[in-house]
Amino acid sequence: MTGSPAAIKLNENGIPNFDALPLRDGDPKYSAWGLYGDKDELGTLNRLTDERVAEAAKNEIKTGVRISLNWPLNAQKDSGFFNRKLFHQDLFAKPPRCVNDDVWTFNTQVSSQWDGLRHYAYQKERKFYNGVTMEDIHEEGSDVNGVQAWAQKGMVGRGVLVDHHSWRLEQIKKPNPDPRLVNFDHFATTPIPLEDIQACLESQGTEIKFGDILFIRSGWIQTHTHLTSSSPSTLLSHQQVNPPSFCGLEPSVPLFNYLWTNFSAVAGDQPSLECWPPLATRDPATHGEELSLHEVMLAGWGMPIGELFDLEELARECRDRKRWSFFVCSEVCNVGGGVASPPNALAIF
Repeated sequence: MTGSPAAIKLNENGIPNFDALPLRDGDPKYSAWGLYGDKDELGTLNRLTDERVAEAAKNEIKTGVRISLNWPLNAQKDSGFFNRKLFHQDLFAKPPRCVNDDVWTFNTQVSSQWDGLRHYAYQKERKFYNGVTMEDIHEEGSDVNGVQAWAQKGMVGRGVLVDHHSWRLEQIKKPNPDPRLVNFDHFATTPIPLEDIQACLESQGTEIKFGDILFIRSGWIQTHTHLTSSSPSTLLSHQQVNPPSFCGLEPSVPLFNYLWTNFSAVAGDQPSLECWPPLATRDPATHGEELSLHEVMLAGWGMPIGELFDLEELARECRDRKRWSFFVCSEVCNVGGGVASPPNALAIF
């Protein structure tokens, strides 16, 4: 069903069903442009209503225990991926007073990050969320689709962890384990399909609620940490591959449907939320049209993509409590026209 957004039927959660996308004739596949107005820059963060945030705080904050989800900005010390500038600190004294200042320089996607709506467009159409063009973004003084829009209220609500790494290790202990899980490689284009996400959630006994912020732990940061200390040459060899390869979500039409139907934002612990290089989904209805998660989530829906989140301590806390939901608070940097931002994120139990 297509037409003007005003004519689209909304479900009980106030959004169109997935099969109603795109909302207008001529818009890219699966896009929801115009749902919140042609000038909207929040996308699926509009789902984080005051009422939904208040309910999450009431139900999820019980002890006040807080867990950082931020990988150190300088975690990649000598070499990184995608040729991004690593974190550097200039520290200097200011005599004659006993005072110090410092200056930080870094690419906003070199550590934990939220990809903003300026980052990735529909590649065929060359258009970002709500039809914004590259020319719109690079126009002098323009901050359209910048992260400053997200900084006004932050990303605050109920978080859910899919501890895929722990679930996978349990599965391979069973008789006749799935070879796909046994041979899982964090530094290859290893897909995590929707069926694994749902099986992990069922194993955890975790309920999904509309508007949740989803976190997926693949174990990539754990593997990176291990290689940093035990085999830096192996890590360097991965970093020198262009394009690099990473595990991540497997794009599919059912996954698009699942993410659209349930979440406000999605984050993982890998350099790219989806397996990389992208395994573009092939939808038979479009005769082989290829789309990546980055295209559909960022450019289509305005759904934030989080990458390189440090979920190790969070996973331990969840296992100890046997509870994989929590309150999450993330405040991006208030930079007009910013493409991405450190998340400055905390999980609160």
